[in-house]
Amino acid sequence: MKAMAGRLLILGGGYAGGAAAALARAVGWQVQVTTRCAPGPGEVPFDDPAPFRAATHLLATAPPGEAGDPAWARHAAALRAAPLEWVGYLSTTGVYGDRGGAAVDEATPPAPMQPRSVQRLAAERQWQTLPCAVDVMRVGGIYGPGRSAFDDLRDGTAKRVVKPGHAFGRIHRDDIARACLAAMEGPDGPRILHLVDDEPAEPRHVVEEAARLLGVDPPPELPFADAWARMSEMARSFWGESRRVLNRRTKAALGLEWRYPSYREGLRAILAEERGEGVAQQ
Repeated sequence: MKAMAGRLLILGGGYAGGAAAALARAVGWQVQVTTRCAPGPGEVPFDDPAPFRAATHLLATAPPGEAGDPAWARHAAALRAAPLEWVGYLSTTGVYGDRGGAAVDEATPPAPMQPRSVQRLAAERQWQTLPCAVDVMRVGGIYGPGRSAFDDLRDGTAKRVVKPGHAFGRIHRDDIARACLAAMEGPDGPRILHLVDDEPAEPRHVVEEAARLLGVDPPPELPFADAWARMSEMARSFWGESRRVLNRRTKAALGLEWRYPSYREGLRAILAEERGEGVAQQ
């Protein structure tokens, strides 16, 4: 049975957090979103502990830094005292490190290699200390309207790097929102959930499909060795790891199928929305 809509506090109303907030409000949740800027409607200052006193559900989207998770650094006492029934933490599949292209599922032990992934795992473990249902949601590459291969093609930054077998999972922003809603309406924590689509794919194939849909030529193929010499350290950390993240247990736990099971459906929906041919439903 689904939980009654409660009071949801979202720590960080960015790209994914904003979509989750909109979907939760649409189905009757009372939602507040923290901000470090001047608060607008439905927003509260990040430094204000008052919203924690009434929150029954909490979604944390902000990444940790060298000082740790920002919510725990500022609000540890408020978090422990809050009347929380459920917490969702958006983490990253990067906590699995490099698996040489092998598959990982929700039961695979993490083995982070990059400093930021080590920080993510430490943050996961902080959130898991709360005495309520906690869902650690390890997210793949996020894309959606305004953040897709279409935008890269249009601004001339798209690259078709050729590294056969380097496939990874991605997830449409609106499927993240749907997964968060399903998780908090059916808490059964602690759980590890994988927010990745059904088809890990090489990045060049996504660029090629986006170019096909736009009716333009894709950028020329770029051998991986040549691309590596021009990459930033951040890009090298991405291309230096390879794993296939499975999601079967997650979809079974949430009773959910993705609206966009691969990049193909997701790209088509984004383009249709841009062209006014129908707004992709959340």
